[in-house]
Amino acid sequence: MIESTKTWKIQRPDEMFVQQLQKELDISSLAAKILASRVQNIDEAKDIFYTDDDHLHNPYLLSGMKEAVERIELALERGEKILIYGDYDADGITSTTVMLNVLLDLGADVDYEIPNRFVHGYGPHEELFRKAHENGIQLIITVDNGISGIEPIRLAKELGMDVIVTDHHEPGDELPPADVIVHPRIPEGHYPFGELAGVGVAFKLAHALYGEVPEHLFEYVAIGTIADLVPLRGENRYLAKKGIEYIRHSNRPWVQALCEVSGVKQHEIDEEVIGFYFGPRLNAIGRLDDAKPGVEFLMSEDMQSAAVGAKLLNQKNNERKDFVNEITKEAIEIIENNPEIGNSLVLVVAKEGWHAGVIGIVASRLVEKYYKPTIVLSIDPETGLAKGSARSIDGFHLYNELAKNRDILPHFGGHPMAAGMTLSVDNIDELRNRLHQQASECLTEELLTPKLSIDVLVDLSEATVEAIEEVQALKPFGVGFEKPIFAIQQVSVRSMRKIGANEDHIKMELENAHGIIDAVGFNKGHLYNEITYGVKLSVAGDLQINEWQGRKKAQFFISDVQTSEWQLFDYRGKANVNQLLKTIPMESAFVAFREETVQYFRGMLPSVQFIGDGISDSVSPYLVLLDLPKQLHEMEMLIENVKPKRIYAFFYTPNSLFFNGMPTRKHFAHYYTLLKSRPFVDLNEHIPHLSRHLGLNGENIKFMTKVFFELGFVTIENGLITVNQFAEKRSLAEAATYQLRKQQIELEQQFLYSTYSELKQWFNERIKDFSYS
Repeated sequence: MIESTKTWKIQRPDEMFVQQLQKELDISSLAAKILASRVQNIDEAKDIFYTDDDHLHNPYLLSGMKEAVERIELALERGEKILIYGDYDADGITSTTVMLNVLLDLGADVDYEIPNRFVHGYGPHEELFRKAHENGIQLIITVDNGISGIEPIRLAKELGMDVIVTDHHEPGDELPPADVIVHPRIPEGHYPFGELAGVGVAFKLAHALYGEVPEHLFEYVAIGTIADLVPLRGENRYLAKKGIEYIRHSNRPWVQALCEVSGVKQHEIDEEVIGFYFGPRLNAIGRLDDAKPGVEFLMSEDMQSAAVGAKLLNQKNNERKDFVNEITKEAIEIIENNPEIGNSLVLVVAKEGWHAGVIGIVASRLVEKYYKPTIVLSIDPETGLAKGSARSIDGFHLYNELAKNRDILPHFGGHPMAAGMTLSVDNIDELRNRLHQQASECLTEELLTPKLSIDVLVDLSEATVEAIEEVQALKPFGVGFEKPIFAIQQVSVRSMRKIGANEDHIKMELENAHGIIDAVGFNKGHLYNEITYGVKLSVAGDLQINEWQGRKKAQFFISDVQTSEWQLFDYRGKANVNQLLKTIPMESAFVAFREETVQYFRGMLPSVQFIGDGISDSVSPYLVLLDLPKQLHEMEMLIENVKPKRIYAFFYTPNSLFFNGMPTRKHFAHYYTLLKSRPFVDLNEHIPHLSRHLGLNGENIKFMTKVFFELGFVTIENGLITVNQFAEKRSLAEAATYQLRKQQIELEQQFLYSTYSELKQWFNERIKDFSYS
């Protein structure tokens, strides 16, 4: 049995709807199943499948757009100094770059400012607005921020500057006193698509200012939109898809430089490359330092400056990774070594010196590992304050739960799944205790179990290259239209081997009646020791196309594996016992039926459970059978009591009797006749002669002698055997030694020398009635 740590939630779309999608869109069953699991009707499916120019809305549908354009054109006419005020993440950097491009193209006297995360924090800042006024700025245009900057914008107005806010973040009850606000959800519902990223709003303003679609800005919009994790539906989907096309064929130096440092091929750029390679590098610069070099990089016009900028972004990203890895490791140590923290339903970890720019990523890592709401705090010993980031799980509304603790949380903000906060160091433990209690009232065991949502159950006959290419045509995948997760059920392993320099990965061939598919599991080399041939598996993951020397094949990338079948691991007769033991989960029950086996394995294992001492009720269902029982019923009772999910069969037998066999009745009769013909026999001296005469080895002769002795047929004194002339006639089976040998040979035949199939069948007959659900 292989048990997933996640609960699989399998989508089962209506078959009639799938067939309707296949027919109307002329697509494969695979692509139709994906759409059927994501949409409610044909129109929604067409909206995704046919993402065309109709999805790009007139920018003047945005409230305030007309006024914003008029005010900017007035500034251009007057020669006023304009300041673009951006944000330090990828969305903010690309938004700033979009506005900078359009205003420079229109001949504006323009500069830009991005607040420092650690000095100014997020959004409008009074100090930077005062500085702008001192520098003669007359018009401020915020991008990707501003909707919550009420007091700084009020100051700007008092200083005599005009302010245009372009933003997409959630507005509060009070709006800033800006001259113009351009926001896709203000007023609510006025614009056809309310989920634009900050760069999307900036692009709409650029569109209006140019008077035509600024196609040369699509690259920036795609990066900012995908990196900001906004829903990839509607206009966002169009902007991302269009932008990816432009990036793939772009001649911009920064695109080529970014590909170089990221190690990606330009023609293969897609939403995953942007999300996992480009976005993090742009985000890293603002997480660790001043974000302005990010804008300079995107504005670079020659390869030399682009290469320098890309190198800096890459360096910062590597530093960011190091910080994240180091802090994550330290946080895990704190959680694992402090039961009060580790046992809490809400993890709250804090330490001095943790880099505040990356603790949000660390919180996400910890949620992934422990699947609990998590807060990571960086302590400033000088101020006595802890600043942190939080990430949650479904069922625990982070913002609402934090709001119940306003008395000890003077500053916090966020939404159901993520938040930021500042609090006194003295209140960290109190916050943890309160949140644990709150979580105990709303988080059930089911909610605390991570879920794996599977979109499509794949029949292997469907997994063709052509069908997978159709699925890839549904890109881009992202928030709101997630990358599909596939599952294949009831497949067996045809072959498997570990791959990679450290054998960390696994490569398999999976098969069932419908076909065969190659499968790869990165960082899943451990499965090699957990999967047995013949067991029916269910695998979840991704379907891709593997192209090698011009040939294309379907390939499955494994993310999770499970099987409800019990498994037999056959380690009988293996020479490298020590190495094999290391592959077995240490929580397994290592069981011995004989005391001498306990002694043999004492140095190899931390503990061995001796059957003679009894088996506890809580014994692990991973059962390691180190040796053979003395009687069959001992094994049957063990299986009945433990109800194993896995059996590892070693059956250590230092003195096997099977191949020596059991002497026949003729052998016994011949030997007895020979003993009667002599007054006595010195066994030790005459064994070689007896062996030649009887055609049996010395071990069998000693065995028969012991049987005769137990039945009273002979006496043995000082090694001399004498026949008892007055012995009663008795059956050989009455001797305990005879019975034990017979049982031992039968046990060896049953367990040690049977085929794998025969052995599994024996256990199957005793396990078949168990339920593991």
